[in-house]
Amino acid sequence: MIAILKEWLKRRWPRLSLRTYLFASFFLVAALPGVGAVGLRVYENTLVRQTEAELVAQGAALAASAAALWPDAPPGRGVIHRPDQASGPYGMAAITAVDLSATPILPERPLPRAAPTAIGDAQDAAIRLAPVLAATRQATLASIILLDRDGRIVSGSVRRGSYAALPEVAAALTGTPRTVLRRDGRYKAIYRFDWLSRAAATRVHYARPILVNGRVVGVLLLSRSARSLFVGLYQDWGKIAIGVLAILGTLIMLSGLLSRGIARPIEELQGAARDVAAGRGTVPAIPATAAIEIQDLYRDFAAMAQAIEARSLYLRNFAHAVSHEFKTPLTGIRGAIELLQDHGAAMSAEERDRFLANADADAGRLTLLVSRLLDLARADMTVAAVEGSCDVVATAHKLADAHRSRRIAIRVEAETPTIAAQIAPETLEAVLTTLIENGVQAGADAITLYVEAGDPIVVTVADNGGGIPPGDRARIFEPFFTSRRTSGGTGLGLSIARALLAGSGGTLTLAEAVQGTAMRLTLPPVQR
Repeated sequence: MIAILKEWLKRRWPRLSLRTYLFASFFLVAALPGVGAVGLRVYENTLVRQTEAELVAQGAALAASAAALWPDAPPGRGVIHRPDQASGPYGMAAITAVDLSATPILPERPLPRAAPTAIGDAQDAAIRLAPVLAATRQATLASIILLDRDGRIVSGSVRRGSYAALPEVAAALTGTPRTVLRRDGRYKAIYRFDWLSRAAATRVHYARPILVNGRVVGVLLLSRSARSLFVGLYQDWGKIAIGVLAILGTLIMLSGLLSRGIARPIEELQGAARDVAAGRGTVPAIPATAAIEIQDLYRDFAAMAQAIEARSLYLRNFAHAVSHEFKTPLTGIRGAIELLQDHGAAMSAEERDRFLANADADAGRLTLLVSRLLDLARADMTVAAVEGSCDVVATAHKLADAHRSRRIAIRVEAETPTIAAQIAPETLEAVLTTLIENGVQAGADAITLYVEAGDPIVVTVADNGGGIPPGDRARIFEPFFTSRRTSGGTGLGLSIARALLAGSGGTLTLAEAVQGTAMRLTLPPVQR
């Protein structure tokens, strides 16, 4: 099901800019408190609990006054004290318990049931309390009804009847104050969005027992509507408007700041990427206001663009060199074929053999070029690997022994008897063989291999041959560059050797030499 929903969202998700994502994220975060206040009823619940707390305080004060003014009377209902309950004055709970999300809203308070008129001590207490109750009603706008020990009405807006069946009154008659929420049938919607408020048509009802000598002699039933959510919002609309404007201004400022630090640099880099892909344009300068990660991205992109340009230049030069190298033997083969086609019958056998021999030599050179190009391609595409290692000193001695029959002296000098490098032995043998062959072809009769341990391992191959002319030293690693073309050289040996070493994490460079030629190899050591 989740996978189906993800696919549905992917198909219908709109294409949005980074600026839109940033502003939408900020706006959502800024709106969360307001959504929580309305959706989770945080502010509204606070208003209802405040109303309950005020009724509890009024009830406690009135109950204390009633107990002080209550005339001598027969014992009332017994009260069982519960020491495990949090209690306020007179041992009764004083903690607010209303929660709009959890407390059920009861129907509107019904009319009182028929009952005899209260007499005796309750009537006397009502007369004494009448001024206090009247002043309290006028000051708090709360409804206050005095009930006797049986739940019958003594004073209030309704003169007769009994509320003993109400759950809040029944709890108070046992000595436990009780708060409930009830519908307010007289409420009429004033604001357009009153339907969003759960407390708009709700009234808080609080029943408080009156205790005399630890006995319930009466109950005070108080009720009042909570302050409406939208009344509070309307009264504080100026502050709310200022707050909203301040939040929007902050959002715009933060969005602009992040736009300069993230969105705008990315857009500029996107345009530069398109220009580089089209073969034009340059990488823009790193914006000073961009984030550190974006600045690093600019540097990486500049390095990538430079590498692409260098690779493109290499490919262009390589293609030019390949076409030049192939053109000469192909021209010779085509010329021989045309001569044989046009004058073959008039040629002597020796002439035909000479032309065929020339064509065969050119074809052999093409075959050698193709083979070396394949070797170069394989070496150039080799990825540095951590698999395979070899003893550089042992490999050098092996090659020295293999060339003894060619009457060339190869000496191996090493700092330690064993030096392990992170390179395949076949790769190292191929590279060293190429360098030894180059030295032999340059007329050398003595070659020395110096192996130095360290990180990296350094191998220097020095010969006493004719050396490399100063004007050619900068081009010896270029593909197809050779000073022995007439003797069959392809100019790819050093290029292949360097590519093989690069694929294994090593390097090949030309070193300074007093006599002959010296090549320096660096190899990664085996990590232990």
